[in-house]
Amino acid sequence: MSLKLPTWEDIQAAAKRIQPFAHRTPVLTSSLVNERVGASVFFKCENFQKVGAFKFRGATNAVQLLSEEECQFGVATHSSGNHAAALALAAKMRGIPAYVVMPDNAPEVKKRAVADYGANITFCEPTLEARETTLAQVREETGAREIHPYHPLPIIAGQGTAAVELLEEVPDLDMVLSPIGGGGLMSGTGLAVKSLHPSVRVVGVEPQGADDAYRSFASGQFVPSIGPNTIADGLLTSMSPRTWKMIQIYVDEVVTVSEDAIVEAMRLVWERMKIIIEPSSAVTLAALMTGAVSAEGKKVGLMVSGGNVDLARLPWVCHNCPTLGS
Repeated sequence: MSLKLPTWEDIQAAAKRIQPFAHRTPVLTSSLVNERVGASVFFKCENFQKVGAFKFRGATNAVQLLSEEECQFGVATHSSGNHAAALALAAKMRGIPAYVVMPDNAPEVKKRAVADYGANITFCEPTLEARETTLAQVREETGAREIHPYHPLPIIAGQGTAAVELLEEVPDLDMVLSPIGGGGLMSGTGLAVKSLHPSVRVVGVEPQGADDAYRSFASGQFVPSIGPNTIADGLLTSMSPRTWKMIQIYVDEVVTVSEDAIVEAMRLVWERMKIIIEPSSAVTLAALMTGAVSAEGKKVGLMVSGGNVDLARLPWVCHNCPTLGS
């Protein structure tokens, strides 16, 4: 059986569905950044979204789509942070409980945020096996419905609404860059961009230490993320079958950037644009700053995925800190 993929109509429906709940986030520019990279750069700032990340779009779309029967026992997921917070708030707005399994080494700032949004948290060992096993136990005990962080069609459609807003504001872009982790934002972005403006180039960006999408794209065969190591913790996850298929269809290129480049880009945005972004958000600017993506004289949109950072563990202060970020 072929894998069903979201459509442009799904993104349009998602935009209407989440409009009463989600922020329309700003698109910001910086003359310094433009000068530094030799291009006109437009930052779609999902760090200003509710819960501080684009994840709220997909979670809200998925939760609002559930029937009363489907969500009578609440919703559940496993997540290290941003999706957990997004699902917790989306569930709270729907008036249903949220059950979240989090690895015990998740950033404290994200643990607090998920708790503040009212989720019932269960901590586990920081392995995928432990997360999935614990989630299965929680669902068996509660009857809650699982909302996966990036594989479900409604999640991808919801994430795609951010790129729609970007193109509504800056319709004549030459290219759009997005981070790739599990691939939900990248898939939704690619579908939205190619539906509205097929000639716009769509580029995915990964850390060199978590380059499964880059290797998959280069080989044409799915390569799982095994032992990733990067400060951009929102990009540690493997793609799903659906997001990998969509990346093959809608993405023109995938590039990687170094840890030093991620930190340099993140710091530049903090210091000169005065906005807080997490390492996962900085990879796209890093790709321009290092020349991994050639954008001389172009108009470039960057998907800024989020801004949830543990302020006690800033990468330019805490050199031996464990992973920060999503």
